[in-house]
Amino acid sequence: MAQSAVGSISQPVSLPVIPLGELLPWAVFGGLVMLLAIYFVGAEQGATSLMHGRAVHEFVHDGRHLLGFPCH
Repeated sequence: MAQSAVGSISQPVSLPVIPLGELLPWAVFGGLVMLLAIYFVGAEQGATSLMHGRAVHEFVHDGRHLLGFPCH
């Protein structure tokens, strides 16, 4: 009833290699999205405001406090 695993040897799994040429555009895009997010959380509705009103400030208000940005 007992089965032996003498004949089975596990082979190492080779991970796929992503070429840098395919990864670089996505890394640049992700970096730009992160910079835009940091701008809206940290600087919008200040001296360099792109939008009028307080809608963006109120939307990201708690995130500013969480990240340590002063806002009032």
